[in-house]
Amino acid sequence: MSQNEVEMKRTVSVHDTADVIVVGGGPAGTAAAISAARSGKRTILLEHSAQLGGMGTLGNVSVFMGIGNVTGIYREIISEFLPAALPDSHHESIWPQYSPFELRHYLNQKLEKEGVYVYYHTSFVSAMLEGKRVSGVFANTREGLKAFAGAVVIDCTGDARVAVDAGVPTHAGREEDGLTQPMTLMFMMQDTGKPVAQSLPEDGYRYESVEELPQGRHLYWGGMGDGTLLVNMSRVKGNGAKIEDINYAEKEGLRQVLSIANYLQRTNHPNHILSHVPGQIGVRETNQIEGRYTLTEEDLTSGRRFEDVVAQTNYEIDIHNPTGQANTDERKLDGYDIPYRCLLPAEIEGLIVAGRSISASHVAMSSMRVQATCYALGQAAGIAAALAIESGSALADVSIPLLHERLAEQGVVFQKPVKSGEGR
Repeated sequence: MSQNEVEMKRTVSVHDTADVIVVGGGPAGTAAAISAARSGKRTILLEHSAQLGGMGTLGNVSVFMGIGNVTGIYREIISEFLPAALPDSHHESIWPQYSPFELRHYLNQKLEKEGVYVYYHTSFVSAMLEGKRVSGVFANTREGLKAFAGAVVIDCTGDARVAVDAGVPTHAGREEDGLTQPMTLMFMMQDTGKPVAQSLPEDGYRYESVEELPQGRHLYWGGMGDGTLLVNMSRVKGNGAKIEDINYAEKEGLRQVLSIANYLQRTNHPNHILSHVPGQIGVRETNQIEGRYTLTEEDLTSGRRFEDVVAQTNYEIDIHNPTGQANTDERKLDGYDIPYRCLLPAEIEGLIVAGRSISASHVAMSSMRVQATCYALGQAAGIAAALAIESGSALADVSIPLLHERLAEQGVVFQKPVKSGEGR
């Protein structure tokens, strides 16, 4: 043992056992838990914070980006939580703002009704391995280190934490230098109806023009109808899965928020007061697993269709400059499929990865990373886990026609039929 390493051996009690263990309660995790529970499997969800919703609640990313379809569990959530935004067709885009506080409450109630037991303040520590099979996880709880055993684990951590610990190869960022998309601390301002007092921290930035802003642009939404402004204008270089990067980003992001709010008050929003800053910065990109198939830029731009499709989107290629500079690479897309194989590690069994850390290139993940697509990926993962348990098969051997049948039973409508043999 080197001087820089210590060995820890402990006997840990199994706190709970389930058919399906979902790690991470963001969009992918909540949908995975719902779909697994609806498939008749005892499902538990481990969430490291006090709230579900991922960046949509924790990071105040409180707007659903348009992905070209509103289907499955995502459509159900819209119908219940934002009924005025529900489109007539499954194949339309919507871009609704929402209250992160109300979504937090809605998801609490939703998972309780679905029979999913949620463990809050429960942080992933390590994977339980039996050879090359994940059989559960160790997690830190308010009562210390506990084990949670299950037949299938679904990694919805956003950083592929379970996969990394289980030995699944990953990559991060651009191929040429490993730089990931920068982080953003989104915030809210409120119209008070009268000019507000302005302040700027001593170490703040006095932005005088749009060009001086971190993103070099105005990017905010005011569609709530109550004078709320949702602001997405900060930008901090770094990888949110790295200790030092996230330490710096949390401090720098807040410094930028206070400075941007001051800029907006001095320019076109003199009546708006800073009303909400979330408890953590928003992270766009960290780790991608090396899966059985890697989604590529060419798949997106060619509109590729796959026989084992589990999610569809036409959300644009949207790469915030990884160097932290102001420009953003935005390219429209007609639509493409995401195959089931992107959710499966190549050699580790008992584990599915859903959400933004699926097997995808840097460019491809910039499109598939948004919340609505993560709901779709999670829903497919939950059903696939249930099918594998029912059949006693490996996750990679799950029947795709049966997976599609179960997805349809849970309200998923794909935009185009898949031609036999296409995309294999």
